[in-house]
Amino acid sequence: MRPDAATLRLAVFPRPGVLTDVLLVVGGAGFVALAAQVSIDLPFTPVPITGQTFAVLLVGASLGALLGLASLGLYLFVGALGAPIYADGRHGWDVLTGPTGGYIIGFALAAFVIGALAQRHWDRRFSSAIAAMLTGSVVIYLVGLPWLAEKIDAGLETTLEQGLYPFVVGDLLKLYLAGALLPSAWKLVERLRSRR
Repeated sequence: MRPDAATLRLAVFPRPGVLTDVLLVVGGAGFVALAAQVSIDLPFTPVPITGQTFAVLLVGASLGALLGLASLGLYLFVGALGAPIYADGRHGWDVLTGPTGGYIIGFALAAFVIGALAQRHWDRRFSSAIAAMLTGSVVIYLVGLPWLAEKIDAGLETTLEQGLYPFVVGDLLKLYLAGALLPSAWKLVERLRSRR
C-alpha cells in the first residue's frame, strides 16, 4: 500500500495490471449501477432522485481520470445496449437519448474531472475533496441541464425547476459524504501501511 500514490487505486494496488484495472473498471460500473437502483421518481420531472451521483463521485476519485472515465463509459455503454442498470432498472438507447441522458453522459465526464483532481491530491483533505466533488457535480449539471431543456422543450426556469432545484440538497449531502469518505480512506491506507 502506498499512501504517496496518485489515487486510492494505486495506493491499494501499487502494481496494477490489466486484469486488476479491468476488474476495477467493471466494479466501478457495477457500483454505479447498484446506486442507480436507489431511486425516487418525482411526479413533476422525468429526472429521478438516485444514488448514482454519490457513486460517480467515489468511483472517479478512487480510480483516477482514465479508469474513472472508462468505468462510467462502460456503465453508459452497457445500459444503452440493454442491461437494466440505469435508474429503476431502465435501459436502452431511449433512456440515453431521453431527458435524463445528458446526466448519464455527464457522469462519465465528471468521473474524469474528479479523477484528475484526485490525482492532484484533492481527495486527501476534507476541504479540497469537497471542492473536487462540487466540481464534478457542476460538470454533471452542465451537461444534464441543457440536454433536459432540449428534450422537454422548456425554458430556463422550467428546466431548473425540473432538473436542478429538487436535487440540490440531496446532491450537497452526497458530495459532503463522499468528501468525508475519501480522506478517511486515505487515513485508513496510511494506518494499514504503518502496521506492516
